[in-house]
Amino acid sequence: MFFKKKSETKTYDKEKQRPVIKASICNGEQVAGFQDISTGAFEEVMLIKDNNDLAEFMNMYGITWHIEKIY
Repeated sequence: MFFKKKSETKTYDKEKQRPVIKASICNGEQVAGFQDISTGAFEEVMLIKDNNDLAEFMNMYGITWHIEKIY
């Protein structure tokens, strides 16, 4: 009731997926998610509106390195 909710670290298959930001060339919209390494399929996780959203995505999945941007 009065305690802060602990943020859960979610997981993804690091052997088969890599974290990426998919950006639209037309309107600049950015979506964070995971790209399948073998097929290239993209799985959306969340919309990135600003740096706070990007930091939240990285904290949520324990990502500490630079995330590649794809178009």
